[in-house]
Amino acid sequence: MKPILILLTVFPFLAATRTVAQGGSYKNDDFHINKVNVAHKADLGIIVWEISVKGNAGGTTPNKAGQLDGAPVLGYVFPTDLKSTDVGFSSTDGIVALALTSHPDFDDTPLWDENNDRMYDNDGVIWHPHWVILGKDDRVGGGLSVKQFKKADETVVLPPTNPGMPMYMDSPGYPVIAKNKTIKVVVPAYRMNNRTDFKYDGVTAFLKVNTSKENLPMLGVYEVFSVASGDLSLPFTVKN
Repeated sequence: MKPILILLTVFPFLAATRTVAQGGSYKNDDFHINKVNVAHKADLGIIVWEISVKGNAGGTTPNKAGQLDGAPVLGYVFPTDLKSTDVGFSSTDGIVALALTSHPDFDDTPLWDENNDRMYDNDGVIWHPHWVILGKDDRVGGGLSVKQFKKADETVVLPPTNPGMPMYMDSPGYPVIAKNKTIKVVVPAYRMNNRTDFKYDGVTAFLKVNTSKENLPMLGVYEVFSVASGDLSLPFTVKN
């Protein structure tokens, strides 16, 4: 199924699922999207992605759960119509999304020291980027989850900066800047196949980790707070 069709199919379900006990307290102006923008800076060879909100972008981070199972994750997410191969994954169906996340219970960026304290495993709460492949998932309130695979599947290719989890997820280490009402991430164009012709949308959401229940995804979207387009139709194009 095409990415946009997946999103349009899921959206009515998302719209009806606005309150979830685990994530409801996080729904505030810090996640109320006012505007999204993706701009290609050809002279610098970079693509700047940004989400502007009503409140303070990045100002709310998750409450620590104290363990990995059930750990909360908050995200500013850009669903796109990029191909999985554009960002270093093997060919697979699903929605390629750039997610800016915060989660205090674990660190999934083993190559990067975001708080510059010379420790590489203690800064999951600091906003950082992930490329993920999302798929429709009716088992969770938000209707989407990060696509998983079996560890023994040798056909799956992940970028070398992946965090070592059996999911289509990468930890690329791009710089994220949250200031006032806007959160931004700067991506070198060559690290996304020099694609500057894609469509995208903006979403804020609450996700949760699962390591104990076989009938639930490892990382699912449990609540969607705000959608830039209103209908997840990916109507926005890159400014060149």
